[in-house]
Amino acid sequence: MTKLSIVILNWNGAEMMRRFLPSVLQHSTEAEIVVVDNGSTDDSLQMLSQNFPSVRQVVLDRNYGFADGYNKGLKEIETEYYLLLNSDVEVRKGWLKPMLAYMDSHPDVAACQPKLLCQWSPSDFEYAGACGGYIDALGYPYCRGRVMGTIESDKGQYDNIAPILWATGACLLVRANDYWQAGGLDGRFFAHQEEIDLCWRLRSRGRGIVCVPQSVAYHLGGGTLPQGNPRKTFLNFRNNLLLLYKNLPQERLHKVMRIRFWLDALASIQFLLTLQWGSFWAVWKARKAFRQMRHDFRKDREENLRQTRLSPVPEQSTFSLLWQYYVKGRKTYHDLCEM
Repeated sequence: MTKLSIVILNWNGAEMMRRFLPSVLQHSTEAEIVVVDNGSTDDSLQMLSQNFPSVRQVVLDRNYGFADGYNKGLKEIETEYYLLLNSDVEVRKGWLKPMLAYMDSHPDVAACQPKLLCQWSPSDFEYAGACGGYIDALGYPYCRGRVMGTIESDKGQYDNIAPILWATGACLLVRANDYWQAGGLDGRFFAHQEEIDLCWRLRSRGRGIVCVPQSVAYHLGGGTLPQGNPRKTFLNFRNNLLLLYKNLPQERLHKVMRIRFWLDALASIQFLLTLQWGSFWAVWKARKAFRQMRHDFRKDREENLRQTRLSPVPEQSTFSLLWQYYVKGRKTYHDLCEM
C-alpha cells in the first residue's frame, strides 16, 4: 500500500495544472500523484497524458462538486495518507517532510495543514487557511494570520506547531482511516466549508488537527468562485448554517441559530446598501435552502452527538468574532488571544 497519495481534484483546470503541477511533481517524489477529474470538458485529460504521463488519472463521469468529487475519487486510492491539494498550489523543496514526520510520530492526530502563503504575494498569508483555522461562538471561521478580511504578513509569528479546529481544504493531509471513519467530506455541501465540517467531526471525536508551519505551500486562491460571486455567497451562508446544525452541542444550538438569523439579516442589508443585489438575495436563498435541507441532516446530527468525546471542542472560541473585529478593533489572531 502506498504511504502518501497527493490527490488533486480537477474540473476544467488544464491551465492551472500546466502551471502548478511541475512543482508538485518535482518536490513530492515520496508521494503518488493522482488527479481526480470531475467530468472536465476542456483538454485536461489529454494534457495530462501528454505532458504528465506519470500522474495517475481517476476519471469521474460528471462534476460531483468539491466534496463528493473527492469522496468518489478517494475510494479508488489505497494509501495510508491522503493529501487533498488544490490545483492552484505551488510547493517547494522539502515541503512534505515536516508534516509527514509529525503525523508519523503523533498517532492521535488525524489531519494537518502546512503554513499557507499567497502565491502571488508570498510574504503574506493566504486567505483560505493561513496558519490554521478556528471558529467563533457563532460559527464564523478565522485563522492564525487571517481574521475576517485582514490578512497578515508572515513574519514567523505563527511558526509554532499548534492545535487548530480546521485545516484548509486547499492542502489537507489526513489519515485515510480517519477520513472514512468520520464519513468523509459531506457531498451535500457541494463546495465551501466542507473541510471545516469534516475537521469539526474529527475533533469532536477526540482526534487532533494541527498546523505544521515548517511545511509551506503557496496558494493562488479564488479558483472555485471569486469573492463577491453570488453563488459563493449562497454556498458560504448555507453551508455555515448546515455545519452549525450538524455539530453544535444541543445546549447551544437554538441560541446560536436565533442570533445568526439577525446577523445574516444584517449581512444582507450590507449587501443591499452596497448594491450587491445578487449577494443580497443569495443570503435569503441560503437560509431558505438550509430550512429545506435541515431535516435531511437530522440523523447526521444525532450520529455526531453520539460519537462526541469533546464538548465543547476547545478550539471553538467563546467570543463573537464580529464584535471583537468591528467594535473592539481586534484585527489579528494575536489581538484576539490577548483579550
